[in-house]
Amino acid sequence: MEGNGKVWESVDDADKQMAGEQSRQPDQERKKDHDQDRDHDVWSEMGEVSPRLEDNIAALEHFVGLNESFDVLIREMTFGGRRTGLFYLNGFAKDEVLTLILFRLSLLDDKELSVHAFTRLMRDYVPHIQVEEETGMSKIIHKVLAGASALFIDRESSAIVIDAKSFPVRTTEEPSLEKVVRGSRDGFVETLLTNISLVRRRLRDPRLKADIMTVGRRTRTDVCLVYISDIADKRLVEEIKKRIRQVDIDGIPLADKQLEELIIGKTWNPFPQVRYSERPDVIATHLLEGHLVIMVDTSPSAMILPSTFFHLIQHAEEYRQTPVMGTYVRWIRFFGIWASMFLLPLWFLFVLEPQLIPEGLEFIGPKEKANLPLLVQFLFAEIGVDLVRMAAVHTPTPLASAMGLIAALLIGEFAVKTGLFVTEVVLYMAIASIGMFATPSYELGLANRLVRLVLLFAVALFQVKGFVVATTVMILLLVLQRTFHSPYMWPFIPFEPKAMFAILVRKPIHMDKVRLSMLKPRDSTRQP
Repeated sequence: MEGNGKVWESVDDADKQMAGEQSRQPDQERKKDHDQDRDHDVWSEMGEVSPRLEDNIAALEHFVGLNESFDVLIREMTFGGRRTGLFYLNGFAKDEVLTLILFRLSLLDDKELSVHAFTRLMRDYVPHIQVEEETGMSKIIHKVLAGASALFIDRESSAIVIDAKSFPVRTTEEPSLEKVVRGSRDGFVETLLTNISLVRRRLRDPRLKADIMTVGRRTRTDVCLVYISDIADKRLVEEIKKRIRQVDIDGIPLADKQLEELIIGKTWNPFPQVRYSERPDVIATHLLEGHLVIMVDTSPSAMILPSTFFHLIQHAEEYRQTPVMGTYVRWIRFFGIWASMFLLPLWFLFVLEPQLIPEGLEFIGPKEKANLPLLVQFLFAEIGVDLVRMAAVHTPTPLASAMGLIAALLIGEFAVKTGLFVTEVVLYMAIASIGMFATPSYELGLANRLVRLVLLFAVALFQVKGFVVATTVMILLLVLQRTFHSPYMWPFIPFEPKAMFAILVRKPIHMDKVRLSMLKPRDSTRQP
């Protein structure tokens, strides 16, 4: 025991000495080594498949961590007199399919594969629908990391890639942010192939294209651009493909949101540039209009582009009702969105400038005084609403209702009774918050909340002039903004009467005969 203690002490001393030498290394040299490691492309060193099975196994041990990572496995067996190795990831392999293939190969005679082994296996003995030949080791490893399995054969310079994979996936269910009273209850999941299938189930058009690309040097995330070839603008399709291919980053583990920032680039703009949806029927509807859709593997939502401000305030529920009721629901939603931005600032302006209150509305304004200034009350109320929103996200479902009651009844009521808040502040803040949550686009609701805060500060500092100037600046920012060469406020600015009428009124389906001119569709006619 004493000898072992001296051994470990010597090892610790050696580690300390090595750490000291590394700390004394000049920062410039360390930075240079780090940059070289970052620029080092491991994929380019893998080369081709070797005819010797042992060399291929050694390459897998070096590059992928075979026999180090517990889920990276190779099953070595002899079929028809040839040694083989089935390379796969334990968590992705579809056991029943691969077991059936191995069982079929085990029935071969000892000399069945003495000549033309690879060709005979590909054509006769591997009973699977998705099988291909690969000679590059990098492509094989990439496909296995994506879920496939590779069969290496001794004395052959190619491998058979079998696309038999099973991803961990949840069942399709209705999206929580896009619920409807009537309609389909299926929504996207985190598996790209499942999401594409949900769209193709609704669009059985052979011209529906799904171009797949890979983004990220390390994550190698599958990104799919979906469009209808004879409707979508070809120049826009090529531009988006180019932007996606130009992305050079180590990975996008947060999927579509990171990709959105990389291909759009307007980092500090609070208003969303694309519309997100988790409903296959919404995606199919936009594809028929001429939009493009980007789906990213591991994400249950899809990006619709180009999207204007008015695309973000529409909801599928409006089209599940009659045109009259759909228009009514749409206008109620418009009022909620307007209230989420302007209700509190206008009330605050009327309190500071009572002469602006119209006749018949003299009751507007606080009847009692509070211990805190109105602007401070607004800020505390905004923070309180955000805390409740974040708490609702992180609170377990059985406790969410109790948490809401505590926030609404106890905190709100006692804040008024103790004189910290004015009753009307709580009332109008509640209406503005309901309007924010009634906004179909969650991202737009958050942006509108920021607009409300800016207007409140502008009114507090400059009253009427501040409100007018801040509102004008906000409108100018929206008007000058463009999303993939399309005006963000179209069809309001530039004004297009028919399209604007379609925004204000939910037209019957038989009257919707042409597609949006903003999208520059190749086929603009929807109905004769």
